[in-house]
Amino acid sequence: MTTQSQRGLCGVRFAGTGNALPQRVLTNDDLAKMVDTNDEWISQRTGIKTRRIAAPGQTSRNLAAEALKAALDNAGMEPRQLDMVMVATITPEMMCPSTAAQVVADVGAIPAAALDVNAACSGFVYALTMAASLIETGKYRTIGVIGAETLSSITDWKDRRTCILFGDGAGAAVLTASDDPAQTCLYQSLHSDGTLWPELYCPRDKSNLPADDKIFSGAFNTLQMNGQAIFKFAVSKLNQSIENALAALNLKPSDLSIIIPHQMNNRILESARHRLGLPPEKIYVNIDRFGNTSAASIPICLHELNSAGRLKKGDLVLFVGLGGGLTWATNLWRW
Repeated sequence: MTTQSQRGLCGVRFAGTGNALPQRVLTNDDLAKMVDTNDEWISQRTGIKTRRIAAPGQTSRNLAAEALKAALDNAGMEPRQLDMVMVATITPEMMCPSTAAQVVADVGAIPAAALDVNAACSGFVYALTMAASLIETGKYRTIGVIGAETLSSITDWKDRRTCILFGDGAGAAVLTASDDPAQTCLYQSLHSDGTLWPELYCPRDKSNLPADDKIFSGAFNTLQMNGQAIFKFAVSKLNQSIENALAALNLKPSDLSIIIPHQMNNRILESARHRLGLPPEKIYVNIDRFGNTSAASIPICLHELNSAGRLKKGDLVLFVGLGGGLTWATNLWRW
């Protein structure tokens, strides 16, 4: 864990944001025609009503490039101004080349550096942390950070435990150096516990199955999740992550302008809000419309807030991600 006071380097600001969402909307009623479930069951347990599904041939690469172009337009910047592009994803179009390298080419940002980040639902926060650190050193000035997923491509649509949860989409932010050293990432914390990987994984073949696996649906190359274990993990780490960030900077929950969490489950988010004593507008939620989009969920939220004019200079904005690995990550920004 590090805080900005420990570094004393230059500032970093969000120059622009953007997103890209597939046109197809899959409702709970649509899912009820595919598996044994219904709208009430899904809504009560997850808060999800609809999610977006990529069209045939539409990949994480396509969505990532579209989101970054939108973020550059929002920033009033040209692709050639990018020094680096980072893409957080667990659903790349292919293993090699990286999605980021393809996006650099697609948006016309050559010869910007390219890096993929695989930290599942924590991926965008991981990438933000790395991008901010690189800019603060003065080695890089402008970095595009993207979260992009096509989870529908690794979903077992016959497994009602998981298929109700996931959606597709992408969000992006353009970070650049700020002349104001107070406008930056004030706190950052990245963690993982690889011993817990059997609770959430995507096996290629039998060799990837845990010895005592009890959750495998029978479909390889699809997400397998122990819902109860992940729920407990998320509740614990979400609360712990927020409390640690506040304590590190001697802040109260009410000092935060807004919390932008990974959209994992509305019950978990509501529980955290009540625990912190915050009004509904202080924790942003859009899981009802987009479901769980893994690394894309936080930047999609970010762009919606930015587009609505809800982020003002000087605001304290807290990002919290939790995901496969298992991983968890937090950073707190002065906007």
